[in-house]
Amino acid sequence: MQPIDVNALIDDPYGTYDKLREAGPVHRVTGPDGKPAWLVTRYEDVRKGLADPRLSLDKRNALPGNYSGFSLPPALDANLLNMDPPDHTRVRRLVVKAFTPGRVDKLRAPVRRVADDLLDAVEADGRTDLLATYAGPLPIIVICDLLGIPQRDRRDFRVWTDALITPDRERPHLMKEAIASMMRFFTGLIESKRAEPADDLLSDLIAVEDGGDTLSRDELTSLAFLILFAGYENTVHLIANAVLALLDHPAHLRELRKNPDGLEAAVEELSRWDGPAPLAIRRFPLEDMEIGGVTVPAGETVLLSVASANRDPRHFPHADRLDLRRERSGQLALGHGIHYCLGAPLARLEMETALAALLERFENLELDVPRESLRWRPTIRARGLISLPVRW
Repeated sequence: MQPIDVNALIDDPYGTYDKLREAGPVHRVTGPDGKPAWLVTRYEDVRKGLADPRLSLDKRNALPGNYSGFSLPPALDANLLNMDPPDHTRVRRLVVKAFTPGRVDKLRAPVRRVADDLLDAVEADGRTDLLATYAGPLPIIVICDLLGIPQRDRRDFRVWTDALITPDRERPHLMKEAIASMMRFFTGLIESKRAEPADDLLSDLIAVEDGGDTLSRDELTSLAFLILFAGYENTVHLIANAVLALLDHPAHLRELRKNPDGLEAAVEELSRWDGPAPLAIRRFPLEDMEIGGVTVPAGETVLLSVASANRDPRHFPHADRLDLRRERSGQLALGHGIHYCLGAPLARLEMETALAALLERFENLELDVPRESLRWRPTIRARGLISLPVRW
């Protein structure tokens, strides 16, 4: 089986996935680092794979020579996206005790204030790069508030996330520098919260206890990294991709302005239509196993394509059509099974609030550049725009 060139999944992801699904459910691909992996494309196989305990997230179960994702130091690697039960069960149980629905609900009004403040700053200009001034800053402000990062310590965290998501092959030292900076930052932040706890999630994670069990220093460091990295990166592109989808479908834009109560359902469909994470975190079979009729050897890398599954017409009628009234959901943009995104309620709240504030403020929002000039980030790890120039 000839491996598929990963560049096709960047240049034309949904067209390529359409062809792959029709050709078969599982394909050989080369990962971002040039090493091989198995790509799963159909909804039922992806959904089953996300919840299959035989597909391990622990890199210790990976065979050498296969794609295995980021290479991070232990203090950043000890996070929920690299764990299987029982370690995953234990850590997630502790995190859930601190990251409660009540804490998320209390953020609704603050998130709206952040959105309004960001729009206030650009309204008089009549145009802006919405990614740089709105979709990007909003999640990072929210996450910094959630973690309790002091104003003096806030910075452009996107420099770090970009270094990991789209590494510069000509300057590999940038990734190493970003990882070292993250380590220093989170280690110092945790120590300061130990010394002076406050009403924030990181202080609660430090204090959380279950039957005498607590989170270790490495677990705390990696969790803070995960919350910032995944929560920021995914939400930026959830918002920006949703805005572009609505600009591409002006009838839906008008419908949401007339019926803002439909935003909650619209968020689900917009997430399905063009989500921020084309691929779930890589997995490694604990045994030789059959996926979609293909035998995948133990230890070889499996990539479950959420983007392809969410456009599979076998599950979603007229899957390539954006339908804000779609009744059948089950979209997988934020995962499924025991690894379902812990921050999903917050991501939905941010996306819904960001769209509501934007649609209420600007009645004649439109692209400020030709549609064909928009560019996507050159990676299969994320589905996100480089910029989104708009005017009103």
